[in-house]
Amino acid sequence: MNKARKILNDPLRVADELLEGLVLAGDGKVVKLPGVNALVRPDLPEGKVALLVGGGSGHEPLFHGFVGKNMADGAACGDIFAAPSPDVPYEATKAIHRGNGVLYLYGNYAGDAMNFDIAAEMAAADGIRVETIRICDDVASAPPERASERRGIAGDLYMIKIAGGAAATYPTLDEVVRVTRKAVDNIRSLGVALAAGSIPQTGEPTFLLPDDEIEIGMGVHGEPGVGRQKMTSADALTAQMLERLLADLPFKQGDSVCLLVNSLGSTTMMECLIVNRAARALLAERGITVHATDIGPYVTCQEMAGFSITLMRLDDELRRLYDLPADSVGYRKMGKAGA
Repeated sequence: MNKARKILNDPLRVADELLEGLVLAGDGKVVKLPGVNALVRPDLPEGKVALLVGGGSGHEPLFHGFVGKNMADGAACGDIFAAPSPDVPYEATKAIHRGNGVLYLYGNYAGDAMNFDIAAEMAAADGIRVETIRICDDVASAPPERASERRGIAGDLYMIKIAGGAAATYPTLDEVVRVTRKAVDNIRSLGVALAAGSIPQTGEPTFLLPDDEIEIGMGVHGEPGVGRQKMTSADALTAQMLERLLADLPFKQGDSVCLLVNSLGSTTMMECLIVNRAARALLAERGITVHATDIGPYVTCQEMAGFSITLMRLDDELRRLYDLPADSVGYRKMGKAGA
């Protein structure tokens, strides 16, 4: 197999240079801290509950592209597919703390958990209260009775949207933690892969698949899913994925949801729209109302071919927070009337 070709300078400085480009794209809405790969908002008011997200680079626009109004207040960024070292979230924590505590929100991966936990201990020694919530929306990575062990995939977008809205709206860290945990309980995702992404330093694919097979439940780093099967039609694949998602919560008739069809990198908008067409029809058949739809490459794995489907079940509080306007480099939305 040919190595992936990428438009790079020094493969060892990819994370540094992409963050420089992102800051410039933010037009002053986000700044990089000196000496560490952490991005923060420069306009945080005193007394605000702060939201820090983070993880490995290479999944753009996650995480660093989601720093902005009613989204994250800062992002601690690791190298490609690698957790940030503890000093990165620690420095970001000090930079965004406004006297009312900091919520850490990141994907449920061992390296991230270890290093963010160390950063939280360092922050506590400085008198900064930190609470942690790990994103665990991938239904393929553990059964429902062990949902806390699941990894975080595209549900990251909705988690950051809800937590960011809560942190901008609610006066206490306890309230932000409460609603963010409720979001965790109501978000489910499942992905499929047709071909791997690659690591810029080597150009080598993270896994191999036969041309006529797909991986069901693939993680965003190339982790194995629940199985492989022959390629099938968009409608059949969407139905198979939704059947598993709907049974896991379980979602039921009368529910209102947000629907995310996420490209993992190279899958086109055309393909995602075809999946959306099938998903909307299937949800309507179940009596499930789609409040809002997001389609695009939000949580990627370089040029991985494939997509994921995320459902977030809404109540009035989650709906109101989702509807708040958002403004970041990687995700923007207009607020709905009354939001």
